[in-house]
Amino acid sequence: MTITTQLTMLRVNGWQLYVWRDDDSVTLIDTGAPGSGEQILSAVPSVDRIVVTHGHVDHIGSAAELHQATGAPVLAGAGDAAAIREGAAVPPPVFEDWEVPIHQRVSAGLPDMAPPVPVDRELDDGDVLDFGGGAEILAIPGHTQGSIAIHLPRHGVLFTGDTVANVGTVMLGVFNQDRAQTVASLGRLAALDVETACFGHGEPISSGAGNRIREVAATLMP
Repeated sequence: MTITTQLTMLRVNGWQLYVWRDDDSVTLIDTGAPGSGEQILSAVPSVDRIVVTHGHVDHIGSAAELHQATGAPVLAGAGDAAAIREGAAVPPPVFEDWEVPIHQRVSAGLPDMAPPVPVDRELDDGDVLDFGGGAEILAIPGHTQGSIAIHLPRHGVLFTGDTVANVGTVMLGVFNQDRAQTVASLGRLAALDVETACFGHGEPISSGAGNRIREVAATLMP
């Protein structure tokens, strides 16, 4: 799915990830579930860096396979990096009662852990990466401790990870380790001036995304 001339969404085995293309490099945002590498590489034969928004298996699942095939460095939030390196699960969510049957349904057949992969760079709040005209990293804990968002201010693009979702409507992401912290992180994203938002789950929004996120934040913030 083409979102902009430089931005594409891939959906592989029901999970989604994003490809950002500059003139001189290709950046993969998230990697889908384990076993997705071959399909990803058939669409994106050359990858220069892999940035993962957090340590859940549907986002880091094929990072090891892609790293081995391409040599692309893997970058991840500092709070999740140890689990990603070890192939371990990050601490589990604290479920709202209504989330339990949803999680049971969407996680069916998905392994608890992904293969271990080296994390070549641990990302902290305020880091700037060399793609998209300067990709700003925001530490947004709550969904997981090491969750990050990636903001491309020059292009008005935001990758939210699972802190925000667009499943039927724009909403706070589900299955959070700390819901109050996730709400606070959503509020931080709502302050950004963005047109395009790319979510870990649900369709991206190519225009007016910042306003949509602010509307959700206004219903949740005290």
